[in-house]
Amino acid sequence: MRVLFSAAALVAATAAPAQTQLAPDPAPTPTVTPAATAPAYSATRILIASDSTAMTYGADRYPQLGWGQMLSCALQPGTEVINRAIGGRSTRSFIAEGRWDKLLAESRPGDTVLIQFGHNDASSNRPERYAPAATLYRDNLLRMIWEAKGRGLTPVLVTPPARRSFQNGKAKADFAAYSGVMRDLVATTGVPVLDLEGRSLALLDATGETAARKYYLHLTAADKAPGFPNGIDDDTHFSELGARALADIVAAELKGAKLPISDRVLADRPDLARKTPLGAGRCR
Repeated sequence: MRVLFSAAALVAATAAPAQTQLAPDPAPTPTVTPAATAPAYSATRILIASDSTAMTYGADRYPQLGWGQMLSCALQPGTEVINRAIGGRSTRSFIAEGRWDKLLAESRPGDTVLIQFGHNDASSNRPERYAPAATLYRDNLLRMIWEAKGRGLTPVLVTPPARRSFQNGKAKADFAAYSGVMRDLVATTGVPVLDLEGRSLALLDATGETAARKYYLHLTAADKAPGFPNGIDDDTHFSELGARALADIVAAELKGAKLPISDRVLADRPDLARKTPLGAGRCR
């Protein structure tokens, strides 16, 4: 039998089949990765950025010691002092040589950083060191403060220690402009300052100009000191007794600062109050 198709039916028969509408795949469930959290460190470490007055010296330089070398004698067991102080450095050269960046790289959140400069910043005859107090020195300290805070550290300024420098029978501050900048920064940054300068000046006044020689490097060839076979007269750098006395001042100031690290400072510090040296920078 012959079947006739209408034109409309023919068109419908030859048309492309309608596209099947498929339901979209369900959105994949996102994988939630817990946020990485920094390790929780306790305040048990002190880093020091400074110059020769705080530096750690070997036995071959005895009796020369820095206050940073003796600071651990004022701290509870388990408290670590990482002393990166080095002779001849100012804020300018400490930063320029990459020493500040290296200190930051080895730091960890919760650390305290003691920052003490001024002696070498004042060396106007040494352009690689010189940092005028009101300008470059101030800017360098601000950089150190904010970069330390940015890493979760606690920066603490330490005014430069006094030299055995007397005028009319009174100990005088040779770096007053630099310590003044530090004190001014307390108000603008909220960073604490340890007044090593003021307290060491008081120590010199109480001791007297002549007797204060014991705190500094005054030796003769007869003393047969390992690092000074020909003797030395130095009113800037410290003997063992001087380093102990200055470390005790820093410890007392740090104890009173009411910082997290303050709880690690011993209230009684007999190892620093000794009247006779022990040799080679030992605590006891």
